[in-house]
Amino acid sequence: MDAYTRQHPRAPFARAEVGLFCQEPPQLGNPYLEDPLLQAYLKAHLPPQIFTEMSADLERFGARLKDEIDSLGRACELNPPRLQQFDAWGRRVDQIITCAAWKKIKEISAKEGLIAEAYERRYSSWSRVYQVAKLYLYAPSSGIFASPLAMTDGAAKAIESLGIPSPVQEAYANLTSRDPRKFWTSGQWMTERKGGSDVANGTETVARELPDGSYSLHGLKWFTSATDSEMSLTLARVMTPEGQVEQGSKGLSLFFLETRDKEGKLNGIQIQRLKEKLGTKQMPTAELFLDGARAHRISAEGRGVASIANMLTIARIHNVIGAVAFMRRIITLARDYATKREAFGKPLKEHPLHMQTLARMEVQVRGAFLLLMEISRLLGLEETNMATKQDQHMLRLLTPVAKLYTGKQAIAVTSEGLECFGGQGYMEDTGLPTLFRDAQVLTIWEGTTNVLSLDVLRSLKKSQGEVLDAFFSSAQAKLEAAFSLSELKSSVQTAQSALHRLGQFVQKAGSKGEGGMQLAARDFAYTVARIYGGVLLLEYATRPNASTTDIVAAQRWCHQELCPVDREEKVGSYNTKAPFLDLSLVYDGSPVLQGKL
Repeated sequence: MDAYTRQHPRAPFARAEVGLFCQEPPQLGNPYLEDPLLQAYLKAHLPPQIFTEMSADLERFGARLKDEIDSLGRACELNPPRLQQFDAWGRRVDQIITCAAWKKIKEISAKEGLIAEAYERRYSSWSRVYQVAKLYLYAPSSGIFASPLAMTDGAAKAIESLGIPSPVQEAYANLTSRDPRKFWTSGQWMTERKGGSDVANGTETVARELPDGSYSLHGLKWFTSATDSEMSLTLARVMTPEGQVEQGSKGLSLFFLETRDKEGKLNGIQIQRLKEKLGTKQMPTAELFLDGARAHRISAEGRGVASIANMLTIARIHNVIGAVAFMRRIITLARDYATKREAFGKPLKEHPLHMQTLARMEVQVRGAFLLLMEISRLLGLEETNMATKQDQHMLRLLTPVAKLYTGKQAIAVTSEGLECFGGQGYMEDTGLPTLFRDAQVLTIWEGTTNVLSLDVLRSLKKSQGEVLDAFFSSAQAKLEAAFSLSELKSSVQTAQSALHRLGQFVQKAGSKGEGGMQLAARDFAYTVARIYGGVLLLEYATRPNASTTDIVAAQRWCHQELCPVDREEKVGSYNTKAPFLDLSLVYDGSPVLQGKL
């Protein structure tokens, strides 16, 4: 060191871009190896040989996620799709341009069999569990390509449920292919300008029958996701030769169409614009004008709504996959960061309050995870004709319950997760906010919380109470089995008390008519989710080789209010005055309340 340097040492921030400290960021490891709950669940439930094969593949896939797929997903976020409506010479081309990473992820999805696995059924009823486990690892790294896969899975399920009609045999083969050259994704074009969930009253698209038995579709689809897909299923009203259509759900039929013709031109479709969304920016979502799009009717006429029931089940289960996966990912990253970030003289992991926060998040994701895997198990049984009547009822009930509840959990947990990184959690270039923005769609897509709460009530009514009987029977049987472990007796009693209070509420509500039950629908659905989440955690904690953390998770889940519907009923939230009081609170001082609007 020369004399000048010794006498004039450089100031610490003489070069501001360097400074003295750079925080080490959180690192994603192998998601499968970093998820002991997933590993233990599969080992506890799968036959040994199947577990050995699945575990080896999931470990391999986890390495691929870490080393390849995760960076592709990030590239999709940084290079969103764009719409080129005209070429240089003024011709209308309506070309959706996606990045190379999006195309590569599609290729990987095919090769990994992320759709095919569920339909090949090489592991019988466990094939669905395998597929769901793989998608659960994949979703947060997929650049939201998990969403087109959800719609593809739903389309394949709907087509399979209809007996794979001849117009869609080739399409079905493509949807379930492992060959990237043949693999197709599918859209679901249901939402129109009047709204999404109320398809019976909101669908204006009409279908004119052509001489060859196909149809031409005419209408505007307000919100179509994965618009770069090769095909779509959509609802429309068949128009008579006199130009008449039947309104309501009885007028809707299900149609299949390819988005482009053999020459690669759009099939009677104009892309009006790409939607500007809060999240899921990686995926093209568009507004489409159908002006003679050629399509094939694949349901019986007027049976469109009934024909998409299985498709909705699959889509809602994928929603749960995304919710649980996003929660698991943010916790995994926050856990790693807590070992690297120091504050007030010690790592975050040595601050008890920080660990308490992460532990509370962990309890939530564990309950959600077991709900997801239970639905997957039941679906696998149903698809292989092994489900009992009780299994079928539980699948019907738990699917909307888990969808609505885990969607809410995901927003809360990912938001809390961002706090674990301090200001860096708010910085877009860390990639962390993407999880939070993308999670917000989970409470909206395939039915909002209130819409799904009412669907839960429909399942009870349509089954004449058999769905609810199955719930009580299943929950009680699992709780009785869990009572044998002394550490869990108090938690089991808490869950049994909640189950009893729910039963009392149902009896009381049944005598008051349908209106009162509708007002309680949201709290009722939350109650079912919390009780059954607790039941599954308690059952899991009493299995052979259960860990101390399994027991603690079950205990802590049961510390929350398991029966909010009982609490709200006791404070008058559903009495005859409640609707007017709700209206008064919302429109206090407004002309609406004064009868002027």
